[in-house]
Amino acid sequence: MQEFAFVLAGLFVGTVVGLTGVGGGSLMTPILIFFFGMKPHLAIGTDLLFAAGTKLSGSVKLARSRTIDWPVVLLMALGSVPASLLTLVALDHFGATSPAVQKAMTTTLGVALLLTAVATLYKALFGQKQGTIAVGQDPALAARPIHKALPVLFGAVIGVLVTLTSVGAGAIGVLVLMLVYPALPLQRIVAADIAHAVPLTLVAGLGHAGLGTVDWWLLAKLLAGSIPGIWLGSHLNTKLPERFIRSVLSLLLAYAGTKLIAI
Repeated sequence: MQEFAFVLAGLFVGTVVGLTGVGGGSLMTPILIFFFGMKPHLAIGTDLLFAAGTKLSGSVKLARSRTIDWPVVLLMALGSVPASLLTLVALDHFGATSPAVQKAMTTTLGVALLLTAVATLYKALFGQKQGTIAVGQDPALAARPIHKALPVLFGAVIGVLVTLTSVGAGAIGVLVLMLVYPALPLQRIVAADIAHAVPLTLVAGLGHAGLGTVDWWLLAKLLAGSIPGIWLGSHLNTKLPERFIRSVLSLLLAYAGTKLIAI
């Protein structure tokens, strides 16, 4: 019965991701910890590769439609990937399964979920106004950050967060891009965020696999549910009130974050 429950969890998270674009890590990791009683290090490590698998298919589709601004992705990755590697070295040094590291993971995860809740609510309220600044006739001008150092610096912060918690590559990444690239339309913001999440979660996930904190059989069951779930969500996203769903999600994420900090 539990085997089927994991597939259903993947289906649920995949549907929500396809429906709203909210990162799977912010949903899947709390589900694995609270509902299935998994240790935080196993939940985080497994979820990172789960996120890489789910976002890869989305990136391929977006790349074919030419909606990804690769210079934006590159600047974010210049900060996030090295930061992820350094965080993995620290986890290896201190021991990913040690009580102190587990406490740090749950506390950081709680903070990341609260940030994700704020980012999700912000996008629901102000996302439609994104990219309304006039940028002339050249669309490439919209892909210029307010300062070139900012996407690298914010990328580094996201790289640490994602490696420690599996959360941050989705809603937090979108919020960062909205602030750093105010003239970039929301559709291209989301596309760049999804594309950036693939190398980041893959590097972080493979690093966790090297530390022995990935459950491969569980990963297969989650992906078996999420792949059809993303397809279902993408077909429902024009029929359901996205702003309402995002607002409810932000409350649930804030609740989960508060509980994790209190552990």
